[in-house]
Amino acid sequence: MVERINNKDHLLAIIIRSSFKQDGIAFFTESNFSQQLGYMNRPKGYVIEPHRHNLVLREVVHTQEVLMVRSGKVRVDFYDDDQIYLESKILEKGDVILLASGGHGFEMLEPSEMIEVKQGPYVSDRDKVRFDPVSSGEIKVK
Repeated sequence: MVERINNKDHLLAIIIRSSFKQDGIAFFTESNFSQQLGYMNRPKGYVIEPHRHNLVLREVVHTQEVLMVRSGKVRVDFYDDDQIYLESKILEKGDVILLASGGHGFEMLEPSEMIEVKQGPYVSDRDKVRFDPVSSGEIKVK
């Protein structure tokens, strides 16, 4: 299953649940995204020809990140660009999320491990704005 989290006409996130399965290859992101997210399911013996990637100058002005939950359970809280809380989703072992835009916060509901992939180089405090989280009484898990 694939879920797209939107705020009006802005894509905030794509969640690929651990139960998602299809044959072949699927990409879930638009070609203009600075972070590309795809899925492959190939049979034994399938060959991906050796290749290398060309040097292509790219300008990244907005960080997008991918998280994979290796273990545990994590609540993701979504915010718009004005830091207004919108909704929350629960991620479990094997789920993958692309955070495309807006704000986000996390609470570990169980001891959890995640792997994160995002563009670099990381520029410390210039890379993000931190703000107060939603209060526990306002959380809306959808």
